[in-house]
Amino acid sequence: IFADCGMGKTPMQLEWARWVVAHSGGDVLILAPLAVAKQTQREGAKFGIDVSLCRTGADVRPGINVTNYDRLHHFDPSLFAGVVLDESSILKSLDGKTRQHITESFAGTPYRLACTATPAPNDHMELGNHAEFLGVMTRAEMLAMFFVHDGGDTSKWRLKGHAESVFWRWMCSWAVTIRRPSDLG
Repeated sequence: IFADCGMGKTPMQLEWARWVVAHSGGDVLILAPLAVAKQTQREGAKFGIDVSLCRTGADVRPGINVTNYDRLHHFDPSLFAGVVLDESSILKSLDGKTRQHITESFAGTPYRLACTATPAPNDHMELGNHAEFLGVMTRAEMLAMFFVHDGGDTSKWRLKGHAESVFWRWMCSWAVTIRRPSDLG
């Protein structure tokens, strides 16, 4: 979910997590930036959704759990049926250790959701990192399928002319972008 500020990403992710718990019978872990975990718990209470605030894996309760990104090493990702990345722009860095750790840790998680207000529409690497986290396609596969490399600078990729509409159609198959309520129709 790529939704601008104020569009309700937290209620969206909480409702998604609630359905994952109901459908799978498993638990969901929401990873959030510092100081946002408590806010997510409060937002859940506002909508009648119980959210357990966790510092370590020992704090996990059946259902929806939230912690800060910097505490991920205290949890066993294999125990969760679903994971939500709140402010998933944390995946932006191409060679970031955090991005790699998160992607690898949850590669086997059946249900994955990434939510951010700040995807850069022209930062194809960030979009590729999101696709890879979600298990849609690796960044390398995305580049090979839709892009051409411009010269020696490894950061210069551009959409193949014939692939532009196909690329955006592919994006629409796994992502939604919402700038204002009317975008929903």
